[in-house]
Amino acid sequence: MADGIPYSKREQRGWYMYDWANSTFASTVVTLFLGPYLTALAKTAAGPDGRVHPLGIPVDPRSWWGYLISVSVVTQVFVLPLVGTIADFSPNKKRLMALFAYAGALATIAMFFLVDGAYLTGGVLFLIANLAFGASIVIYNSFLPDIAPAEERDAVSSKGWGIGYLGGGLLLALNLALFAKSKALGISESLAVRINLASAGVWWALFTLIPLAALRNRAVGRVRGHGRSFTRSLAQFVDTAWNMRRYPQALRFLVAYLLYNDAVQAVITLAAQFGSDELKISMADLTLVILMVQFVAFFGSFLFDWIAGWIGAKPAVIVSLVIWTGVLVAMYVSVRTKNQFFVAAAVVAIVLGGTQALSRSLFSQMIPKGREAEYFSVYEISDKGTSWMCPLLFGLALQFTGSYRLAILSVTHARSRFSKSSCMDGSERLAFLLFSCGESSTSMVRPPFMMCEEVF
Repeated sequence: MADGIPYSKREQRGWYMYDWANSTFASTVVTLFLGPYLTALAKTAAGPDGRVHPLGIPVDPRSWWGYLISVSVVTQVFVLPLVGTIADFSPNKKRLMALFAYAGALATIAMFFLVDGAYLTGGVLFLIANLAFGASIVIYNSFLPDIAPAEERDAVSSKGWGIGYLGGGLLLALNLALFAKSKALGISESLAVRINLASAGVWWALFTLIPLAALRNRAVGRVRGHGRSFTRSLAQFVDTAWNMRRYPQALRFLVAYLLYNDAVQAVITLAAQFGSDELKISMADLTLVILMVQFVAFFGSFLFDWIAGWIGAKPAVIVSLVIWTGVLVAMYVSVRTKNQFFVAAAVVAIVLGGTQALSRSLFSQMIPKGREAEYFSVYEISDKGTSWMCPLLFGLALQFTGSYRLAILSVTHARSRFSKSSCMDGSERLAFLLFSCGESSTSMVRPPFMMCEEVF
């Protein structure tokens, strides 16, 4: 029971459905279609020098997506903590979640109208949608301690992640079918992509109605002091950040999470071109990898929930990271064929859902009552504290060298420098470096569709 409101299976099932609703933005929009499509729009808008010029700055069209990721991450780092602070003081967190969810969904739906070289408008819509997505996730995660007792949070969090992978995979399968059959249906690939982007926004908006109907607001944990709303929120977050030292376990976990989840995010957002351009895997085979990862990760979430029930959440997370490291080292050293790529992708898919789900439930048990949204805002950005660097370095290296391999190498070198300068001992630096390099140079998540070259 939380704040006098009994725990409810109905509320938990409703909470799961926001993972189902928003995962399509991650899978269809960010992971698959938007990056290549914006690259294509930027190439169309390029001038005689082969560059586009947002705000008068010359940019290689192939680097545009990487730069957008960097700007988006930096924006979230500054905005999400304020969102968490406001949510903790709000008597209606559910309304705030709805505000951000529908802002993101509407920006995603508006991507249907991106035509004729509208790369800049597309970039603005992505920044809005991704910021709203992150803000809604902060508030959504903060409901976890309210809807489940500590002993059930591993299972509840795992079910949410698993259902999210299932929902994202289902719409992605439909989107890929539409893209593959676009010519037979008499529509262009460009139109098929725009329909797919908008469908993710519609899905997000429709299924968000379920958690909004099921979740219940709790009593506000704290009373806001005097002063203007923005300055009060900023001051309160500064106070929360300063007082985190009183919760050393949560603070240590956030540092660890920043390190390992930064590598996970690098895979999802950037390195997919390697599979297509370097390993020369066909679009049809890469599509199968995408779908396989989504559905295998669904079962992986439940598998690691069972493992956590057997050995505990923390040991289960450590096991998942050991498997990540082993597989990715093998990929970095020896993956050269399609079959090897499929095997590695399947193993990674198993641990992907478990790593994320158990990290969320583990952190929920370390945070103080009444400050859930604030702490989850820090949790949400902890993987973004340095992850703006990788997309930026990738984009700069690609712009100035024109080589994907050198761009990937620049990310690997930067990670190795970071690990050497940290306070980790030798074995920890080696594990982190291998884990980071493997993730930075391979991807089982987002193939760059050849529409970058062919969509118009």
